[in-house]
Amino acid sequence: MIIKKFQGKNELEAIEAAKKEMGNNIVTMNVRSVKRKGILRFFLSDLIEVTVALEEEREKYTPIRKEEKREPVPAAPVRMPLPRIQEEERRGDSTLLEKKLDNLHSLLEQQLQKPEEEKEEEEEEPPSEFEKLMKLLYNTMLDNEVDEKYANQIIDEMEKSAKPNMPFDYALTNVYQKMVLKFGKPEEISPADNGTKVIFFIGPTGVGKTTTIAKLASSFIVDEKKKVALITADTYRIAAAEQLRTYAGILEVPFRVVYSPEEIRQALGAFAGFDYIFIDTSGHSYQNEEQKQNMSQIVHSVDGKAEKEVYLVLSATTKYRDLLRIVDTYSEIIEYKLIFTKLDETSSLGNLLNLKLYTGTSLSYITCGQNVPDDFRVFSPQDAVKQLLGGKN
Repeated sequence: MIIKKFQGKNELEAIEAAKKEMGNNIVTMNVRSVKRKGILRFFLSDLIEVTVALEEEREKYTPIRKEEKREPVPAAPVRMPLPRIQEEERRGDSTLLEKKLDNLHSLLEQQLQKPEEEKEEEEEEPPSEFEKLMKLLYNTMLDNEVDEKYANQIIDEMEKSAKPNMPFDYALTNVYQKMVLKFGKPEEISPADNGTKVIFFIGPTGVGKTTTIAKLASSFIVDEKKKVALITADTYRIAAAEQLRTYAGILEVPFRVVYSPEEIRQALGAFAGFDYIFIDTSGHSYQNEEQKQNMSQIVHSVDGKAEKEVYLVLSATTKYRDLLRIVDTYSEIIEYKLIFTKLDETSSLGNLLNLKLYTGTSLSYITCGQNVPDDFRVFSPQDAVKQLLGGKN
């Protein structure tokens, strides 16, 4: 008899694994729930373990008659009843063997269960201080809407690098550093190597692109003494154009409305002596193919004419599923860096880490209010991680 154990997320998965290896003639002897190994046993559901048996193929049992040396005796008196006696003995032996096999099967099952039950009792040890910390951090990340997949990755990396009796402060510092490294260094707008740099701001409607442009322009004009021109290609919303025109008047910088890629190229000549040209674009639905094509033509309009950077502006209040669709849509059009707005309208920053890890692109700026030029700053990985781990930024 062959006896083996198989594990799976559920009983069906474990039995399918057993059938795949041992065939369809297996017999299920025991089904039980087992905890996962390592720190992740505190975060993931238990596995289901099945114990199965398979009878080894053997020849059908046939009693073998022993050749006995008999003294010559008269045939008639003794030979006739012997076959009946032997037949009854054979039947008795066969029944006895079946009973023994059944008893052996039950005994094996009991013996298999006892060690596992004892082992499970032994494994139920209270979690260590390190495990308690990891569970606390894991739950805190989930509360901050960090994707469970990324939270598991961080905890798994911590478990692999953990040392016996690691001090609490050291473990907390370690996870803090790992998360800061996952965010990476923010990439800010940089000047062109030669001539004017064009900065495109793309993103869905209502995320605050126009206000963000005004904040950035104010910072470059007032703090860095740069020459900045403002252009809007958002001709779908008249209010957007008028809003940016108002900001341009306050900052005393040139402003232009463009309706085509060709007019953007013409503006390059008009603003040739400027350090930066900030271009506002219209928001569009990720399901609208025509708008996607128009956006692609706009952001590629200066290719070969001037250096450019593209920033995808997203709201921190947008649902995670919608954010994934948005970044996938714009990834088909152009490479970009990220700006998150409306951080003052949410207490959960998990989507910042989610999108950073999902897109692999840089997270550059954040905004946290409507005031221009205030409520705007370069993204700080350190502040974000502190808030994600339950602290205050």
